Amino acid sequence: MIDRKHKLLVAHQCSLLGVARSSAYCTPREVSAEDLALMRRIDELHLEHPFAGARMLRDLLRPESFQAGRRHIGTLMARMGIEALYRKPNTSRRRRRDEIHPYLLRDLAVERPNQVWAADITTIPMRRCFLYLFAVIDWYSRRVLAWRLSNTLTTDFCLDAVREAIHRHGCPEIFNTDQGCQFTSGEFTGMLKAHGIRISMDGKESRDALKRTVQLAVEKSGDFPTARPFAPKLH
Repeated sequence: MIDRKHKLLVAHQCSLLGVARSSAYCTPREVSAEDLALMRRIDELHLEHPFAGARMLRDLLRPESFQAGRRHIGTLMARMGIEALYRKPNTSRRRRRDEIHPYLLRDLAVERPNQVWAADITTIPMRRCFLYLFAVIDWYSRRVLAWRLSNTLTTDFCLDAVREAIHRHGCPEIFNTDQGCQFTSGEFTGMLKAHGIRISMDGKESRDALKRTVQLAVEKSGDFPTARPFAPKLH
């Protein structure tokens, strides 16, 4: 995006793009092998103890010879997009202007395929990095209908997976997600409305149950490609 050979000064290009000038000179660093091993173990412990925060994870990792403080563990957790699950206010992060839909699955008997689909984003450990996995599952059969991998939390890779699922399996009656900004965006809800799909949104983060379902399906399929190293974004 920044062309250092262009006649415009780098500072002027940054000003036009609305980015900090320091970012034009920053070279992303690959995640070290030590941090990758630590992130993989954190991900495994998070599945076993979803309520564990940085301090508890630090104490669980010490007997395994991982020398990392709670601040570093907290930084890696944020980079991976995971956090301790506990009851707290305002658990959903969304844009204020986005439309929120009611939760439609309460007391609903799910009795057949394509009645309810659900989707969520989770982190998947690769050989050299961690990627974001978006998966669409059928709530009745727990079958993974479509998935996409990305190294950034954008909406486009979610849309691609939903389009593939609809193309291959038809449209569900209800599509359930949490209130993450990818799912409340006009692009995502607009596509579902265009296909006549009723939208359901759960205010509580139920990603851990879906994470287990998705990762079990991934282990069975075993067809994920090897990802190239990347520098995860810091938010």
